[in-house]
Amino acid sequence: MRSTFEEELSNLHLRFSEMGMMASEAIMKSVKGYIDHDKELAKDVLLKDHFINIREMDLEKESFEMIALQQPVTSDLRMIVTVLKASSDLERIGDHAVSIAQETIRVKGEHRIPEIEKLIAEMGELSTKIVEDSLEAYLKKDEELAREVSRRDIRIDEKSRAISKLCIEDMQKKSDNVLSGTSYMLVASYLERVGDYATNICEWVVYLNSGHVIELNHKGENPKM
Repeated sequence: MRSTFEEELSNLHLRFSEMGMMASEAIMKSVKGYIDHDKELAKDVLLKDHFINIREMDLEKESFEMIALQQPVTSDLRMIVTVLKASSDLERIGDHAVSIAQETIRVKGEHRIPEIEKLIAEMGELSTKIVEDSLEAYLKKDEELAREVSRRDIRIDEKSRAISKLCIEDMQKKSDNVLSGTSYMLVASYLERVGDYATNICEWVVYLNSGHVIELNHKGENPKM
C-alpha cells in the first residue's frame, strides 16, 4: 500500500511540474506575441490554455482522492496540499497569459511606443523567470531559493509603475493614444499579477518545508496563520 501511495505522490509531483512548464511557456509566448504584434502566436496561447485548465482540474481531483482514500501522514499531506493550492496559482498565471494574448488580438495597429514595449518585454522576462524559479524551488524543496525568488517580485512591480507613468504622460500629450496606453497598462497589470502568483508558490514551498504558511513580501515576512 505504501509503495502504491508513494508512486501516486510522485506522479502528482510530476504532473504539477509539467503544469508549471505549461504556464511558464504561456506567459513567455503571450508577451512575445504582444511585443511582436503576432496574432497567430496569441491564438496559440488561447488554444493551449485549455490544457492548463484540464491539468488543474485533474490535479485537484487526484489530490482530494489521495487525501480521502490514503489518509496521508503529515509530511505527505503537506505535499498534497501544496500541489492543490499551487496548481490553482498556476491556472491563474495561465489566465493572465490568455488576457495578454487577447490584448494582442484586440489592439489593431494603434499607436505603439518602443520605450514602453521594451519595458513590457523586460517585465515579461522577469515574470517568466520568477515563475520558472518558483517551480525550481518547489522541485528542490528549497526554502532559501523560494524566499530569494519572492523578493525579486519588487522588480516586476517597479517596471509596472514605470510603464503606468509613461503611458499616462503619453495619453496626456495626445488623446488618440488612450487606447494603446490603456492596453500597455493592462498588460503590465497582468504581468504584475503573475509575479504575485509566483510569490504564492514560493510561500507554499515554505509551507512544504515548515508546515507554516508565511506571507513573503517586500516589507518583511508575516505569518498568515
